[in-house]
Amino acid sequence: MKSIIETRKLCKTFSNGGVQQHVLKNIDLEIYEGDFTVIMGASGAGKSTLLYALSGMDKPTLGSITFDGTDITGMNTDGLALFRRSNCGFVFQQVYLVDSMSVLDNIMAAGLLVYKDKKVLAKKAGELLKAVNIDESLRGKFPTQISGGEAQRVGIARALINDPKLVFADEPTGALNSQTGKAVLDTLTRFNEKGQSIVMVTHDISSARRGNRILYVKDGEIAGECILGKYVSGDRERHQKLADFLATMGW
Repeated sequence: MKSIIETRKLCKTFSNGGVQQHVLKNIDLEIYEGDFTVIMGASGAGKSTLLYALSGMDKPTLGSITFDGTDITGMNTDGLALFRRSNCGFVFQQVYLVDSMSVLDNIMAAGLLVYKDKKVLAKKAGELLKAVNIDESLRGKFPTQISGGEAQRVGIARALINDPKLVFADEPTGALNSQTGKAVLDTLTRFNEKGQSIVMVTHDISSARRGNRILYVKDGEIAGECILGKYVSGDRERHQKLADFLATMGW
């Protein structure tokens, strides 16, 4: 398998009132192309900090991150912003759509600095909204006029507008009920099955089952990993394997 991200001795330290807090500790890790990688761990374990470091949203204190052959560790803020725009998509727990813009315009806005032809951009945005099962009648609606699950699926379309090499998702179903959360996970799973690489942080075992590789973060380190293989709905053995793994991790 081809690795899309490699980290070596990755460390992140915060200073709080003069006290050093070591959130990430010498992490050596590879993220593979085409994988649906899930990061789990207790609150405060460092899983979101790891996600932000891998995506270039936060700079590590020590160590290196190579993203698709490019060392992003030494990039300045502007360089990282340009790199993320072309290589990364982001889906957060809060969708952060612009309320004064329509659903379609929210998607297009994320691609304006990449696409030169607005007609091509509008066509791509429309195709993505169809792919995430957003009805055509909703495309002119404003974010306040659609449901939370619909908004999150719009957020996925926005994350995919620039054909990212990797989509980073931080608790994408955390603010949703089980039914709408399942629809969001189904959407992510479909894109992964088409080859989209995904890294997702979650504390929810039902969400974690969607991944083919589970990484467990404990006290700023990768404490273990579980390989689940391709997701199949209703696979009880898959659920039990993940539950047993999490039990060994002290979940």
